Amino acid sequence: MLITPAYAAGPAQPAGFDLMSFAPMVVIFVLFYFLLIRPQQKKLKEQRAMIDAIAKGDEVVTTGGMLARVAKAGDEYLTLEVANGVELVVQRGAIAAKLEKGTLKAQR
Repeated sequence: MLITPAYAAGPAQPAGFDLMSFAPMVVIFVLFYFLLIRPQQKKLKEQRAMIDAIAKGDEVVTTGGMLARVAKAGDEYLTLEVANGVELVVQRGAIAAKLEKGTLKAQR
């Protein structure tokens, strides 16, 4: 009287491909693509275009935070003039940002 009897359930559902169980994974992937992957690829493309466009005389900031003027521009390396007569050779990928003309004179 205190314990209710347990009856067996009906026949089990056949195992097969159910689109509704797979749909949430597809939605999550689409959200990740539009919220994370696509903006990151766009930013990387803009950064690469900025680095490729660097020429002699441009003022730049390195990833280490140094402000410098480009003295020589090669395919893979840039020669940066940090101060009068002080030059450093860095890879193009070490450039974090390109500055407006005249920024260095305002900083010194």
